[in-house]
Amino acid sequence: MHYVVRPMRLADVPQATEIDKECFPTQWPPPPYKNDLLFNRPARYLVACKEENHALPVEETEQREAPLNHFLGGVRRFFYAAEASPASQRIVGLIGFWLMAGEAHITTIGVRQAFQRQGIGELLLISTIDIALMRNAQVMTLEVRQSNSAAQALYEKYGFIKMGARRGYYTDNREDAVIMTTDTLTSALFQDQFRQLKRAHAERRGPALCQID
Repeated sequence: MHYVVRPMRLADVPQATEIDKECFPTQWPPPPYKNDLLFNRPARYLVACKEENHALPVEETEQREAPLNHFLGGVRRFFYAAEASPASQRIVGLIGFWLMAGEAHITTIGVRQAFQRQGIGELLLISTIDIALMRNAQVMTLEVRQSNSAAQALYEKYGFIKMGARRGYYTDNREDAVIMTTDTLTSALFQDQFRQLKRAHAERRGPALCQID
């Protein structure tokens, strides 16, 4: 199965809310997707969709997405090249992040249960790091549940380091959050490791992902 990664559009909000409810049932209400898309300039969301073959329509969010047009072309060539109408696409995962003051801060990431363990979360993380690099962010940060060892392992794989904790961060059960951050994204060490990880992910998940260079 191939997937398209692209910025979230207003038409995607109902499916994004479904994913949020499925992945985080005790953490409602969900993020304010519509408000963020329309008015919150630092906020960005990407979605992973099942590949379809449809013409891409002109969307009401075209102006909102203009700053990422150069990225979109790369993603469509880089991650499967398919284009589809949001109304016909099945969204299987999403990631949200803020870009400001030289930092990219991941705020949410989720994949539908039926599509987990297929590398989609990792693909979304790769895409977010790519955008952060294009936007000259110096570091990436995030919070993750202390009990979520699988997510922590993925982040550590991509160069995130545990830097501390936020006590009682999660409102549903007062669980602590682990604060994780990367080394400088522009460092030769980080970029070399990131290129190798992207290539390895492409090789594992299908030949369409191998157009990396």
